[in-house]
Amino acid sequence: MQKIKTIILMFIAMLGTTMGDIFMAKLMRPYEKVKFSEFSQIQDLVIHLLTSHLFWMGIGCFLTFFVLWLTVLSYEDLSFALPMTAINYILNAILVGPMLGEVVTPLRWTGTIIIGVGVILVSISEGKEKNKQASA
Repeated sequence: MQKIKTIILMFIAMLGTTMGDIFMAKLMRPYEKVKFSEFSQIQDLVIHLLTSHLFWMGIGCFLTFFVLWLTVLSYEDLSFALPMTAINYILNAILVGPMLGEVVTPLRWTGTIIIGVGVILVSISEGKEKNKQASA
């Protein structure tokens, strides 16, 4: 039952960090071509960031991730929890199209699927190793 709790918390945490990434990417897209060679440009960016709802939504999402990550680390093995952060790559691939208009190529989808399979394998193998240790 604890593994299910971990999986749910990690999914929510990864959704938080993915949404934070998306909010920050949306926020920074207008600055793609800007060169920050003058202090006034940096100052304008900082003011824009601190007054933007996207910035604070992103910070809230990252804070959600951080609190849930610390919660999971308080009771779960790092060797089980850390690979689950790769869920972020899967969620990013799924959400960047509809939210940012990005195209995820077939090669990137293939890599994302491989990452997903890796997360599943780590989750399954970790459970079996603990069962072997408990019975020994």
